[in-house]
Amino acid sequence: MSTDAEERKAQLKKLNARATQAKMDLHDLSEELPTNWENVLSVAQRCHDAHAQLMEARKAAEQI
Repeated sequence: MSTDAEERKAQLKKLNARATQAKMDLHDLSEELPTNWENVLSVAQRCHDAHAQLMEARKAAEQI
């Protein structure tokens, strides 16, 4: 495996872990509602951004 391929794989793994953690944070927050309701938008935005980055990286990796 080339260095570029290894770097892409490591980056995808990192982005996947970040997206998974964001999903879990959003899930946990939803279970605690109405406690911490003020954080819903920021946690949801972080989750959205993490998944958008992951999907973009996956699409780019498929094109190589």
